[in-house]
Amino acid sequence: MRRAAVAIASSALAVSLAACGSAKESGGDSDKATGSAAKGDNIKIGLLLPESKTARYEKFDRPLIEGKIKELTDNKAEIQYNNARQDASLQAQQIDTMITSKVDVLILDAVDAKAIKNSVQKAVDAGIKVVAYDRLAEGPISAYTSFDNVEVGRTQGKALLEQLGDKAKDSQIVMMNGSVTDPNAAQFKKGAHEVLDGKVKIGKEYDTKEWSPDNANANMEAAISALGKKKIAGVYSANDGMAGGIITALKAAGIGDIPVTGQDAELAAVQRIVAGEQFMSVYKPYAPEAEAAAEMAVALAKGEDLGSIAKDKVSSDSAKDVPSVLVPVTSLTKDNVKDTVIKDGVYTAAEICTGKYKAACDKLGIK
Repeated sequence: MRRAAVAIASSALAVSLAACGSAKESGGDSDKATGSAAKGDNIKIGLLLPESKTARYEKFDRPLIEGKIKELTDNKAEIQYNNARQDASLQAQQIDTMITSKVDVLILDAVDAKAIKNSVQKAVDAGIKVVAYDRLAEGPISAYTSFDNVEVGRTQGKALLEQLGDKAKDSQIVMMNGSVTDPNAAQFKKGAHEVLDGKVKIGKEYDTKEWSPDNANANMEAAISALGKKKIAGVYSANDGMAGGIITALKAAGIGDIPVTGQDAELAAVQRIVAGEQFMSVYKPYAPEAEAAAEMAVALAKGEDLGSIAKDKVSSDSAKDVPSVLVPVTSLTKDNVKDTVIKDGVYTAAEICTGKYKAACDKLGIK
């Protein structure tokens, strides 16, 4: 993990943690569970991430969160980490382990946001505050940080429509949404439909189990068979991993040069964008999101107020007006690779412009 990635932090999130207050002032329902006195830096924070197939979690999220927690606590905080490997039952067991370990706060990126509700309640009943990370977990959470997920979908939809241009009126696309167990997927879909509906025909639409590239590949093969390979003008893909599986299916069918969207700015996707195989991705700067989670977790563990950190409020079916930090996103195309992921230190030109991508990079002036 390059240290440069840590430097992405948005100035909007360069907040002070000096403000003190009672735990009950932080705004989440779970604040009612404890009212412990303020603590020093010797706190214990649990971190549970959902899976490792998507490159971001181990490459960016984990080291960024852990690094910020250590920075905020003079390296005195104890961090306990686990990855659920896309297994909701395993994640519930991991929360039980965190409860047994008596962590002060749990940062949770849920595999299944609804299924985890009882486990969140169990943690809160044990006096552990829960920060929902990236996905809005059900249950009495104390804080939440993510991106504006509806705007992510809008950004993808707008990019696809603009690339289709006049062809959008008389053509059709395939929509490849994410997993139904992920509330973010529903928000991405909502935003995309707001832009696409009435502007282009949606020939086939799928909710992709587990966000799996293999499942996206199979769905795309089915769509090509149903619609005909000459009748698909573009593909809305909710993330980069699925875009990879979709593009493999398109190539196998002899379909080329149609726009495919994505999300996460994964290295392989950036390379496909440079090469013209994938049209765009949504660049989500992970450092502001990760650092916000760390800041809120440390503040909650110390009994401090979240008012100086969380300027937004978000509600779920089971928690209202949760203090939240929502991070803005950017449409990433070949035209702004240098000004986004390279400028922010996420990747170097050398990492992107390997082997077969070098000529394309040279053409774009990426060196």
